[in-house]
Amino acid sequence: MIGQSFKSEIFARGPDTRITSVRTPDTLKPDIMAGETSIDEWEDYILLIDSRALDRECLSKSLTACDNALNIVTVGSLDEWQMRNMEVLPSAVLFMIGGRKVSDADVSAKICALVERFQTSPVIVGADGDELAQLLHALECGARGYIPTSVGIKVAAEAVALARAGGVFVPASSLLAAKEAITPMASRSRCLDGLFTPREVVVAEALRRGKANKIIAYEMDLCESTVKVHIRNIMKKLNATNRTEVAYKIRELVG
Repeated sequence: MIGQSFKSEIFARGPDTRITSVRTPDTLKPDIMAGETSIDEWEDYILLIDSRALDRECLSKSLTACDNALNIVTVGSLDEWQMRNMEVLPSAVLFMIGGRKVSDADVSAKICALVERFQTSPVIVGADGDELAQLLHALECGARGYIPTSVGIKVAAEAVALARAGGVFVPASSLLAAKEAITPMASRSRCLDGLFTPREVVVAEALRRGKANKIIAYEMDLCESTVKVHIRNIMKKLNATNRTEVAYKIRELVG
C-alpha cells in the first residue's frame, strides 16, 4: 500500500486548495543510494582545504564542471579531514589561503604541516596575490604549485593536473615579475664588467651597498688587505678620492 510506504503531510492553504508533501521514509534511503560510490571508497581524489565554506564549494563545483572526472573532497581544515578517518590519501591537496600571505607565520606553518602529512601527494597553494616573494616562500615550504585567483578555472584545473603528474606550476605573471627584477641587476653587472675585473665588480657592488671592508673580506673569503687593494684600483679607475665618492659614482654609473 502506498500509505505504508510513504508519509503524507497535507497543508490547508484555502477552502478549495490543498498541497500534499510526500517524504521518503528512512527505511527506503539505503535502497535509493545503492550502487553509488561512497567518498571514503574513492581511490583518486583531490583534497580542497579552504576555511571559507562558500568559496570552497564554488571552487569545487567549478573544477568538476571543467573536468567531470575529478573527485573533490572539501574541508575547512586539515583537522576536519583527519576527523573523517578517510583510508585513502588524496592524489593532490589544494590549500586556499585567500587574502592571507604565505609569509605569515601561521600560514607557512600550515603549508609545512600539509607537506609533512601528505608526503606522497603534491600540495598546491591558492592565493589572491601573485607576488613573486610569496610564490617563492610557498615553494620553500614544499608546495608544488602556486595558483593566484587572477587565473581562470581552466588554468587552475591544469595546474592541479600538472602537480599530480609530478610538475610544479608557476603563474606567468610571477615569472614576468621575476624577469623585471633580474633585468636591472644584469644590466648593472654588464655595465661594471666593462670597467672592472670580476673581483672588482663584486667589491664595487659591496661599496655601493655601504659594506665595510671586514664584511667584504669575509663574504669574498679574502684578506682585508687584498680588499683594500681592490678598492684603491676602483678609486683610481673612477678618479675618486674616498669610499663615499666611489659609492656615489658607481650609483651614477649603473643608474
